[in-house]
Amino acid sequence: MASSILEKIALRAGVTAIAALLIGCATPPPADDPEAQAEFDQINDPLEPANRVIFSVNEGIDDYFLRPVAVGYRAVVPSFGRDRISDFLDNLKSPVYLVNDLLQGNFTMAGSTVGRFALNSSFGVLGIMDVAEPMGLPGHSADFGETLGVWGIGEGPYLVLPLFGPSNPRDTVGMVADSYTDPLDYYLQTGGRHWAYWTRLGLTAISQREAYLDSLDDVKRTSLDYYSTLRSLYRQRREALIGNARNPQQSGAPGAMSALPAAVLTDDTQQ
Repeated sequence: MASSILEKIALRAGVTAIAALLIGCATPPPADDPEAQAEFDQINDPLEPANRVIFSVNEGIDDYFLRPVAVGYRAVVPSFGRDRISDFLDNLKSPVYLVNDLLQGNFTMAGSTVGRFALNSSFGVLGIMDVAEPMGLPGHSADFGETLGVWGIGEGPYLVLPLFGPSNPRDTVGMVADSYTDPLDYYLQTGGRHWAYWTRLGLTAISQREAYLDSLDDVKRTSLDYYSTLRSLYRQRREALIGNARNPQQSGAPGAMSALPAAVLTDDTQQ
């Protein structure tokens, strides 16, 4: 929706990333070095100089703001409480998951999404508890960037978006499209309940950052090049998600390998 704050932020981030095209690109290897050219194409990061600048800014914001908040959140809220908040927020995203399940042709998973939402919203007390998984309906996620990948649309060059982190043109378009399919966002925006919108957005960012606190710390501590490692992780996980969505019977649980959360400033990942 045109008035969505998230959409505006995503659009501005996308415009900033496109402007990076004008800032400078990594110099491709000479044509007479096929191995170097193949490696350059495999990395798929022609905007690396500009991406690294944006990555450094994002990392600074994470180091001085989001990570400390996530650490404090973990210290103050016990594990049981954090799980309840995570389940509640995930349940609110069910309409977005459902739309993308249907667009991907994953009707079995669409039925699972409907069943999970019905059970968790009722017996799970508005989604605070995930009662559907013990009943044979495991959770999964789906987003429009993933849907575009299922349709055969390529990822395009790797991008690092301001605040949103790792992405690509396909996933940036998908992020904006997903804002149109979130009825709660529409209700909160058109109803003037901006405080509720920002509360939800803030809780989502903190909850996702806390969930990846240990794994991202480990990656940062053990990586020779944190930027390159996160780039590789993001692309591999997005590819895995799309592969799961294309072949749900083979994967067993589409979306089980979650992308790095979009709200993590230095990383996933989606949805």
